[in-house]
Amino acid sequence: MKLLKHIANLGYGSRKQVTAMFRAGMITDADGEVLYADDQVEHEAIRIEGEPLDPPAGLLLMLHKPVGYTCSTKDPGRIVYDLLPPRFRLRSPLLSTVGRLDRDTSGLLLLTDDGALLHRIVSPKTHLPKVYEAVLASDLRGDEAELFASGTLMLETENTPLAPAQLEAVEPRLARITLTEGRYHQVRRMFAAVGNHVVSLHRSRIGGLTLEDLPAGQWRALDAADRARLFAAG
Repeated sequence: MKLLKHIANLGYGSRKQVTAMFRAGMITDADGEVLYADDQVEHEAIRIEGEPLDPPAGLLLMLHKPVGYTCSTKDPGRIVYDLLPPRFRLRSPLLSTVGRLDRDTSGLLLLTDDGALLHRIVSPKTHLPKVYEAVLASDLRGDEAELFASGTLMLETENTPLAPAQLEAVEPRLARITLTEGRYHQVRRMFAAVGNHVVSLHRSRIGGLTLEDLPAGQWRALDAADRARLFAAG
């Protein structure tokens, strides 16, 4: 791929804008030598105003989503893309969220521009576990774990039962739930089905990945070792 198209696809600007960056000498190699639009240079060696390029296509990143942000590109309020470099919204292929967390749910969110990888992560056939911590309005009554694990629980407006899910009672009003599917507002609807209400919800794990020490609102690109850990728990 030509250098001009490669840089434009990473969201640094239109082809016209990137051409102007070349003409201004803003694009160099790692040694500071000015590059030109038709040069053949490895991605890792390219610098824009002295800074390395963003990761190339095939990007997978984790974001610690705070409460109050939506997984959308068009919502009039705060969106998760506001927490990323602005050019990430202009990448081609598009950078998409892997599933969604609603506005009132915090925690681990994955984003990728790799369609095949996205499908593999969200596919029910992968059986990738997702772990949530739910703070509840009322004490657990004691039979939720058995019901959630039964594979017979039906949600309102659904016509097929949920796959078995694990529930661990951490405190009387704090539960840890592990799912292998991802229906709309599933955890909240599961507790609604047993007469309870989720006050707050946080996703702490997807597969073998956790947020570790990543602060709320921060992100990092995932490497090959991270990807292996992601699917190790599948």
